[in-house]
Amino acid sequence: MRVFVGILLPEALWGAVAALQGALGCGRPVAEEALHLTLAYLGEVDLPDLERLHEEISALPLAPFEVVMAGLDVIEAGDRTRALVLRLRPSPALEALQAKLVQAARRAGLDLERRRFRPHVTIVRFGKGLGETQAARLGHLLESRGDVVLPAWRVTGFSLIRSHLGREGAQYEVLADYPEPLR
Repeated sequence: MRVFVGILLPEALWGAVAALQGALGCGRPVAEEALHLTLAYLGEVDLPDLERLHEEISALPLAPFEVVMAGLDVIEAGDRTRALVLRLRPSPALEALQAKLVQAARRAGLDLERRRFRPHVTIVRFGKGLGETQAARLGHLLESRGDVVLPAWRVTGFSLIRSHLGREGAQYEVLADYPEPLR
């Protein structure tokens, strides 16, 4: 199954993100319940590896910390604009958590791509790129709201999430939350 470890955006920030998506008025907005910050993309993982990963990340300590989304940016692939994202301000606690998760995944036997962690939340996707009108709308939003700062949010946990790909985009299923809720 296709999985990643991430932090789902709290509902308190959905309205602010929806306002940015609406101001852009093009592309495919990411659904509120799908807004997330990817900490470690794991790719296709089989059940035994997933169970080992669960054991490894269940043992990770997590001291709550705050993060702030500040600034709009675009993700490009080749000559194509793929997504509009909200960047996160540098956070030593977030970077430490991400590094611990990558180490845990490797201890569980997963072979992860080595890439620099650039924390962001994707808010709009652009399928086959931008037409002239869409590019103008994106340019205007970046110029007028590119320095947007959303309220800080307190991170108290993260999730192991399965991604189901479909015509309407990815659908996410939370497989486990960490730290695990008390029952």
